Amino acid sequence: EWKDDYRVWMQFVNEYKNLAGCFTTGSDSGFIFQVFGFGLIRELELFQEAGFNPLEVLRAATEQGAELLGLEDETGTVDVGKRADLLIHDFNPLEDFKLMYGTGAWRLNDESGKAQWDRGLRYTICAGMVYDTDELLADVRQMVDDSWQEADHDRPPSR
Repeated sequence: EWKDDYRVWMQFVNEYKNLAGCFTTGSDSGFIFQVFGFGLIRELELFQEAGFNPLEVLRAATEQGAELLGLEDETGTVDVGKRADLLIHDFNPLEDFKLMYGTGAWRLNDESGKAQWDRGLRYTICAGMVYDTDELLADVRQMVDDSWQEADHDRPPSR
């Protein structure tokens, strides 16, 4: 029944978009079983699953969100004089939104036919500061290791 509900809802969403309806993202992260930052990428995937092409999905997440909030003169597109946070990738995230996860995602290697772990996100530019993804992930690993030591629990070493 849930699957059918989603099918009907996604059909409605896509038809509304095709009739010039405005959509934006609005991930409800921070509740149980949802981690901040990860819900948005899943939401992008759901828009695509509903029938949006990847550029329509990104427009909903950027330009249309800024317009809805009345901030289109300040943000929402990459233009001179506007604030913009950017993600620098080795891959094209339009091919698969999972490539936007800083930790990476499993991908099927077309040549070998085997699954492989790909990490494409290299840098995040936020408020004019450049952050190296490898360094950020190392910092998070260290914070987790430190918290386990403080809690005096046995923990397997991080990779």
